Amino acid sequence: MFTIDTRSRVPIYEQLMSKLKELIIREVWKEDEKLPSVRSLAQDLTINPNTIQKAYRELEREGYIYSVPGKGSFVAPVKKEISEERMMVLKKELERVVGEILFLGVSKEDVIRLIETMDEPERGSEDDYS
Repeated sequence: MFTIDTRSRVPIYEQLMSKLKELIIREVWKEDEKLPSVRSLAQDLTINPNTIQKAYRELEREGYIYSVPGKGSFVAPVKKEISEERMMVLKKELERVVGEILFLGVSKEDVIRLIETMDEPERGSEDDYS
């Protein structure tokens, strides 16, 4: 499915959240699809189940997933208000990053060219995560 870099300075639960968000955003996992159980994912990735649980709890808090007691965790339906809220957060982050790039001396035209050369993420393919 994907790998976690245990040597990274990024906490394991944050790496896991990032990978799971990417699977959801790229629609590899569809709305209402069941996520792997905490136990099975912990075995597959050889990490502590509490770490998986923390990532799932944060993803649920952010609105990416929901839990059904006794059934597991599932991909949450996309809600317009959550998407708009998330878009505002991402816009502020983009403004911060672009501001830093401009401060470092990269021209506005170069930043625009960089964005234009970026590929849009493919949706519905799990091949990138093996």
